[in-house]
Amino acid sequence: MASSMILYWGSGSPPCWRVMIALEEKNLQGYQQKLLSFEKNEHKSEPVMAINPRGQLPSFKHGDKIINESFGACLYLENQFKSQGTQLIPDSAAEQALVYQRMFETLTLQQKMADVIYYTWKVPEGERHDSAVKRNKEALSAELQLWEGYFQKMDAGSYAAGKYFTMADVMVFPQIAYAFRFGLSQEKFPKLEEYHNLVKERSSVQASWPPHWKETPQGMEILKDL
Repeated sequence: MASSMILYWGSGSPPCWRVMIALEEKNLQGYQQKLLSFEKNEHKSEPVMAINPRGQLPSFKHGDKIINESFGACLYLENQFKSQGTQLIPDSAAEQALVYQRMFETLTLQQKMADVIYYTWKVPEGERHDSAVKRNKEALSAELQLWEGYFQKMDAGSYAAGKYFTMADVMVFPQIAYAFRFGLSQEKFPKLEEYHNLVKERSSVQASWPPHWKETPQGMEILKDL
């Protein structure tokens, strides 16, 4: 079953990590996988381009079915293997609603983080503006405060959408972990830190933890002053 799946992925990429967590949660260990280097431009290699003309990671194939977008791949895995492993989408309509809400809110968090973390990497030096950096950081800070507020309203030990680990966690945890790796203050965001500490010990997360994060636990502290 899992042997007919292949995942091309990059270490530390939240979208890649989502798919890997979902595979672990659905007990689909044993899938084929290929770790590629963004620095070496391996995500533009022929095997990836053959199934993903965007040349992006993750790139995922199950038999003859290709699902490269991380949200799509994770929802596909849950739908195809509902009775296997962890149920990631609850049956209750009310619970489903919150799971889907938090899942798709993650896209806003992801974009606002990218606007800050990748600004100096993607914008040529001559086109950078301090006002843009300030504006992007303020937008990200407000977004993180929103998520901090969500957890403040929940019981201690809660996951992103309640007392059970769900697809909402598959989506948002990699982004939260990414934020702390880039220097997010534990003191300013204590509820996010509690959530981070809770989920990072989960077996699916440990099994898929980015290899280079183990070698260098702390990244650049781009977010330390948020």
